[in-house]
Amino acid sequence: MAIKSGNPALNKKTFDNLPPGFFNEAMTLDGVTSKSLILFALCVGSGFFGWNLASQNHPLIGAFILGSIIAAFIVALITIFKKTVSPYTSPIYAVLEGFALGAISQFYEKAFEGIVLQALLLTGGIFVSMLLLYRFRIIRATENFKLGILAATGGIALYYLANLVINFFGKDLPLIASNSVYGIGFTVIVIVIAALNLVIDFDFIEKGVEQKAPKYMEWYASFGLLVTLVWLYLEILRLLSKLRSR
Repeated sequence: MAIKSGNPALNKKTFDNLPPGFFNEAMTLDGVTSKSLILFALCVGSGFFGWNLASQNHPLIGAFILGSIIAAFIVALITIFKKTVSPYTSPIYAVLEGFALGAISQFYEKAFEGIVLQALLLTGGIFVSMLLLYRFRIIRATENFKLGILAATGGIALYYLANLVINFFGKDLPLIASNSVYGIGFTVIVIVIAALNLVIDFDFIEKGVEQKAPKYMEWYASFGLLVTLVWLYLEILRLLSKLRSR
């Protein structure tokens, strides 16, 4: 069965023609879990550093955030196209992304007190809910389901990319930053799509374990899961800020 995922790091070609794993060991669910916890810890630890630096209003914080985001994007591309280096690049990505998230979260917290804790709790709650829904097969990652989520994720990515281009001209596309009913509705839809990507990621990891993928794929799978969680957290922050600014 083909494996599809809305997450660009986890798609149907990820397990194709993989070189042998380290010491010929196979990917395991426990291994993915432990690696995910490591990446999460690195992301949170780096996030505290970014948070503190932003709280001090460091004059170069904007440049640091932009630099971290660009570096994280480059590291992510390297990881996606060279999976064998994921044990080394995934932790680097987690640190870079964590710093940017921490600083951005501080800005949101200054504008809306308590919003970061709410976003973290909601992100954790959605993650656990999606895991349970997948575990008990209430939501099944069928091929049509995967194809639909992949198409929706691609459409959102293109819309955000177009908005990034337009930002250079001092403008924004409607919906993304708007706190209107339509803007809030758009962000809710994006959150739903991000959450459903978690279900597909769980399915992807399960298939990788079943196919006895190389051991280093534990790091790669954990990296892909972190990519989805980062997206989900940022969208929840955006939604809460829209609701509280009305």
